[in-house]
Amino acid sequence: MSDKLQETPTAAPIALAYQTNIEDTTKDKFLTFIIDDEEYGVEIAKIREIISICKITKVPESPDYVEGIINLRGDIVPVINVRRRFSKPWKEYDALTCIVVIEYNTYKIGLIVDSVNEVAYIQEENILPPPSSKINYYNQFIRNIGRVEEDVKLLLDLDRLLAN
Repeated sequence: MSDKLQETPTAAPIALAYQTNIEDTTKDKFLTFIIDDEEYGVEIAKIREIISICKITKVPESPDYVEGIINLRGDIVPVINVRRRFSKPWKEYDALTCIVVIEYNTYKIGLIVDSVNEVAYIQEENILPPPSSKINYYNQFIRNIGRVEEDVKLLLDLDRLLAN
């Protein structure tokens, strides 16, 4: 009996295989969205859901780009207005405006965007450093540039976007 127990595999290899499959299905995929006619992208693995604009509760003394918090099925989720974070001019919310809920570290955070565009497949060889790195100009929110046919996608650096 003890020999059989020693031969029984543990769940760890199964969990590892499952995790590898998840990574394979999300590799090179980015959710793209629009802010002020420019297209930005976030790794699809970070996306939890996309919801319509809903009631947002303001939180006193928050930075101006933090819209507030929402109650998302019992989870309290802070919501950031990406347009404001980028110092873009104010725009009224419309039917296309939505909240992209991401998972950052262990937290859910909502990002208000003008509209969601697509899930783009961008192979690693088509992901380049931003040109600003070549001319010593620093763009704090852009990690890389993704080339998709004739288009470019500005791939966000969530660490910098969400830093105080």
